[in-house]
Amino acid sequence: MRVISIANQKGGCGKTTTAINLSCALALSGKKTLLIDLDPQAHASLGLNVHSPSSIYNVISRLTPRKLKLDDIIVKVEDQFDIVPSNILVGTLEQELADEIGRELKLTEVIDSQKEKYDIILIDCPPSLGFLTVNAIRASSEVMIPVETSRFSLQGVEHLMDIVTLIRDRLNHPVRCHVLVTMFDSRLRHSFAMLSKIKERFADILLNTIIHVNVKLKESAVLGETVLRYDKYSRGSKDYFALARELIALEKPPEKKEAPLSPLSQKMQELVKKEAAGMARTKFFLDAPQAQLVYITGSFNDWSLDESCLMSQTNGRWEVDVSLKPGVYKYQFIVDGKWKEDPGNPWQERNSFGDINSLIEVKGNGQT
Repeated sequence: MRVISIANQKGGCGKTTTAINLSCALALSGKKTLLIDLDPQAHASLGLNVHSPSSIYNVISRLTPRKLKLDDIIVKVEDQFDIVPSNILVGTLEQELADEIGRELKLTEVIDSQKEKYDIILIDCPPSLGFLTVNAIRASSEVMIPVETSRFSLQGVEHLMDIVTLIRDRLNHPVRCHVLVTMFDSRLRHSFAMLSKIKERFADILLNTIIHVNVKLKESAVLGETVLRYDKYSRGSKDYFALARELIALEKPPEKKEAPLSPLSQKMQELVKKEAAGMARTKFFLDAPQAQLVYITGSFNDWSLDESCLMSQTNGRWEVDVSLKPGVYKYQFIVDGKWKEDPGNPWQERNSFGDINSLIEVKGNGQT
């Protein structure tokens, strides 16, 4: 299970907007997702029209007259997407637990109970570097730092990085950091100037996806909906769906332990031979000389990533052979974490998220 904190001490950088819409995009991508609203302002809860008398305060606090378990307060937003709501009382936890030993592990203890239930947990942190944010980072394997194209937002990133370093050194808890550019206005030259500075300063941890300024993001928030449900063809929807796919692509495939192979029986050999006879070796290729890592994925493998779909490169051309049964398949390339259609294949269709899938037909005689 991945736990990702979304944090920046500077407000107004798209932190909560990212938490809400990324959670929805991950759920629509097949990931069972839990969003924990850890901000006493409860903007993530309000942004999803979730009004609950209970909150994460009732789970962590020792003084509350209504002590609850996390399962008691989880609210279902939609299929594959749940939220743990917040309220103003969450802000009192820092004072309440100030002198308690192990106070930085309170959220970790709570989250441990959900390891088998969710693929990804996102934590919407408050715009500060206090007790709640430290708890979130300590409970996380990754931290995503939204940064708008302004000088003040850059300072917020560096301060948060100091906290991450402190947690790594003092609590022996390494955390992987990602910087996400948000609220990018392509109409302004200033935006591109700041983007260059961000790339120069955070090149090793900068995500490829950029979240652009989009009025649909504001409209959906007013209505208490995610932008992917409000207008799935909007720029904001496409940006957050691309971000979800980039995060999924960053997951390392689990290492496979190879068991000793036993000789196949005669009957099994015949079945394998018969099955293989119906498969066609299909070659995919992409010209991308600047790329560092390229995969192919599609309906033939349920849009998953594994080593069989990792493409090899020769003189700037990436290639891979995939064994496919006769039929029509949808596919896309993943180039350094960014999804794209096949530019050399004119047979395409628009998917439900407004992106383009390339299509290929594998015929029974092994031709495509």
